Amino acid sequence: MAMDQYMQAAVDEARRGLAEGGIPIGSVLVHHGKIIGHGHNRRVQKGSTTLHGEMDALENAGRQSAAVYRECVIYTTLSPCPMCSGAILLYGIPKVVIGENQTFLGDEAHLISRGVTLEVLNEPECIELMTRFIADRPELWNEDIGEP
Repeated sequence: MAMDQYMQAAVDEARRGLAEGGIPIGSVLVHHGKIIGHGHNRRVQKGSTTLHGEMDALENAGRQSAAVYRECVIYTTLSPCPMCSGAILLYGIPKVVIGENQTFLGDEAHLISRGVTLEVLNEPECIELMTRFIADRPELWNEDIGEP
């Protein structure tokens, strides 16, 4: 079965990040079927401490009203870390579609405990992208997730 257009857009963002020398994680914010924000992990490219894929998508969506966020779905190629999960909770985004959580299990339990709906696809393309990246650049991956 083909990947849906929103997860495909997130994967395209992840591939863009990898091509830029960064970490291949992408995300899109969708409101009523329209992508209003897209982004990818740009910690390396921007020398940023916080620019994960979800944070970049939220930033690129610009300021939105609370009512808009409450009607959004955020798609991310990888299970959201505690920082990105916090932003999802802060803005009241009710649903997260996750490309995969095999290479990294983020703060899914916290999201669920706060009433966020999660849909984990475990897309082979997402798993393969992260598996290859982690094998090729373990030091960069460990830096991104705060491991020693």
